Amino acid sequence: MVQKAKILLVDDRPENLLALEAILSALDQTLVRASSGEEALKALLTDDFAVILLDVQMPGMDRFETAAHIKRRERTRDIPIIFLTAINHGPHHTFRGYAAGAVDYISKPFDPWVLRAKVSVFVELYTKNCQLREQAALLRLQLEGGSSGGVDAGKETAGLLAELSARLAAVEEQAEALTKQLGEDAADAGVVATAAHLERKLTGLRRALDALEPGTAGGASVLPAQN
Repeated sequence: MVQKAKILLVDDRPENLLALEAILSALDQTLVRASSGEEALKALLTDDFAVILLDVQMPGMDRFETAAHIKRRERTRDIPIIFLTAINHGPHHTFRGYAAGAVDYISKPFDPWVLRAKVSVFVELYTKNCQLREQAALLRLQLEGGSSGGVDAGKETAGLLAELSARLAAVEEQAEALTKQLGEDAADAGVVATAAHLERKLTGLRRALDALEPGTAGGASVLPAQN
């Protein structure tokens, strides 16, 4: 059974958090509330999250400061951040959001379906990454014992490699379809950042997997842990 992904919702207004929960409940994932930047950083110390929805208009810690803290930590720097804002401050303000590490910048009132669809992309990517990590861990064990396992061990290793490659190909196909879908909305500045984030993650996974193929120089040791 696949474990549910956690989504961090950061907003100082309870009614906004309630609205986000209503929109995202259909994804059937674990929704975690934080009412401030400080509370969000505390939650990130102990839990892994698929994506963070961060309200721009918050008292206390500046939203850009919060994002900067998240991106400075090795544990959390690769978690996608979607900024939510009720005010259009212009291109410069939006640029600051992307510079702080946001992968998307959505203005309120937003279309619930669009927000849910964008969040679901990162949940799916997170879930696939978790599955690939589990498969990679099993593959390492098989490769380590392959030298003493003979032909049967070699066949099992080849089967695991093929399964990993198939899983990754499925994610790559979904990402390609998503890019085409989002590409139709040229006015959305978050499209470029979202697509680039997906491409970086998938390229890293594919490179690591290719290095495990028989005849490569790296062998099992080159497969890194994927966040």
